[in-house]
Formats: sequence, C-alpha cells, structure tokens
Amino acid sequence: QVRLVESGGGSVLPGGSLTLSCAASGLTEPSYCMGWVRQAPGKQREVLAAINVLGRTTYADSVTGRFTISKDNAKVTLYLQMNSLKPEDTAMYYCAAALYDGSWDPLLSSRYNYWGQGTQVTVSS
Repeated sequence: QVRLVESGGGSVLPGGSLTLSCAASGLTEPSYCMGWVRQAPGKQREVLAAINVLGRTTYADSVTGRFTISKDNAKVTLYLQMNSLKPEDTAMYYCAAALYDGSWDPLLSSRYNYWGQGTQVTVSS
C-alpha cells in the first residue's frame, strides 16, 4: 500500500523560505514519478514540480527559479525547497506519485493517483 506523508508546512513572511518533506512508503515499482501539487481555495490544483526515477525534474513557470524539488532515494523522501515565497504561494501542498513511462506531462495533476494528506503553507505579513 502506497503511503505519502507530508511535513514542513507553516506560516512564513513574504520573501521567506520553507522546506517541505514527503516520506514515501509502498512504492515498490521503480518507475514512479513524484511531484508536489498545491491547491488554494477556489483555485485548481497546480503541479509545481516533479521528479522521475532518473532524477529528471520539471517545474511549473510559477515556481521556476524559486522552488527546488529533490529526492533522497535511500530515505525514500521527497523534498521541496521553497525560496522567495509570495502571498500567492499560500495553499495546501500535497505530495503525489504515479507510475511513469515517459509518455505524459509530469505537470498534469490528473495523472497522479497516490496522494498525501497535505500540509498548509501560509505566506503573509
């Protein structure tokens, strides 16, 4: 059974930084793509960043240059380093995973079928 557990959310001032973590278990197949997805109230889910089994990363335009996704294969943990945070980054942030064969865009949230419970990030002065 796949389980994804996020941590590291919280409140931060604009311009600040946060690092989210996602502890994964049950991902027995080697070809998983993992991503960070956020959803703000009244807005659609947005895949911010994804990383595949080869370590190739993909970023949404909204976070390119500010957010960095990484993965510790030994600990099976996914990270999202978020810098230069803006009030519009306020949202619930989710870790997600899906089997990946290279045929679909990792920024499509509908392709992910395993989800964590989410962690709230609030950017406010």
